[in-house]
Amino acid sequence: MSTYIMQLDLLRTAVFYGLLACGVAFLWTPLLTKLLYKYKITRRSEYDASLGIEGRQSKSGVPIMGGLVVILTVTVLTIAFNWERSFTWVPIGVMLLASLLGGIDDVMNIYGKKRRLRKVSQTIRLIHVHKDWKQRIWLTLTLPWTAFKRTSLWLGSHPGKGLHVHERLLLQFLAGGVTAWWVYFKLGEHWQEIHIPFDGYINIGWWIIPLIIFFVMASANAVNFTDGMDGLAGGALITTFSALALLSWIGGYSELMILNTMTVGALITYTYFNVKPARFQMGDTGSLGLGALLAINAIVINAMLLLPLIGFIFYLELGSVILQISGRYLLGRRILKMAPLHHHFELRGWSEEKVVMRFWIMHAAVVLFGIWVALF
Repeated sequence: MSTYIMQLDLLRTAVFYGLLACGVAFLWTPLLTKLLYKYKITRRSEYDASLGIEGRQSKSGVPIMGGLVVILTVTVLTIAFNWERSFTWVPIGVMLLASLLGGIDDVMNIYGKKRRLRKVSQTIRLIHVHKDWKQRIWLTLTLPWTAFKRTSLWLGSHPGKGLHVHERLLLQFLAGGVTAWWVYFKLGEHWQEIHIPFDGYINIGWWIIPLIIFFVMASANAVNFTDGMDGLAGGALITTFSALALLSWIGGYSELMILNTMTVGALITYTYFNVKPARFQMGDTGSLGLGALLAINAIVINAMLLLPLIGFIFYLELGSVILQISGRYLLGRRILKMAPLHHHFELRGWSEEKVVMRFWIMHAAVVLFGIWVALF
């Protein structure tokens, strides 16, 4: 009976903090909206190809960086009421790092100047013709880096004014590396075991490090790709973090349960203002930060291999981008009308509301399946 009472108390506490996060977010959202309009942190057509789709022109001029409603609310409340070095400080730190990366990209795309990358062929030519021999040596030594930067452009739709793909990947790798370091070196040998549904646990040792880095980077980008329609990412994230809260409760991770319910509460506020017509949009600031937090919280409760189910719609969108890139460079043609996947259906004539609602429903069904699998 005492265990039951303790579990019930934890549930009450977590729900309370979820409601608190929702209320706090509602209180300061008007201030954030005012600041975003004041400093013209808004969506621009020159770096957003999706605004060329018929019916989406009205989204130009809508404030971005609305994800700060969730990021800052969760951060402040966690520091004030749920700060625990073993379980919450690294998730919050990595979330802020990924969010900072997204914020820099959002601001640079608005206030920055057009950035260009030198082609590999241009670099090779300079190596042969440059008058300064020191510069020729430098260009030769950095040629692999130049090739990496140019190759990474395959993963991006436009260089724009913001961070280039290679810069984003390196900073996301850093966020994943911090998470991997924390799990491997600070949480103990037990955390090197991963749960295989229906089969038990297996200790994979240091292989946990690249696996964690992969899932942190994949989840951050997956949420970022999904944030392209009013309400889509916010509504799906509510379902996903609710599932993580439930699994945290079942596993006895009280601090993570409270962190997840706080995130759900703040996301309810965000989604209220983000449904069509959106008052603001998440931006890279929110999508990258929340994607990283999603991955970390799943990893800590040993649900890492379930991320494609718990984060189903996000990984589906990520997969559609990979499919489109593969078709373009391997087959020489597009496989989808446009990637990510929600734009494909939009170009097929589906209304934005229809896409969002059906994606929400599919996502909820697969997340429910993921919870069932997690219990084995």
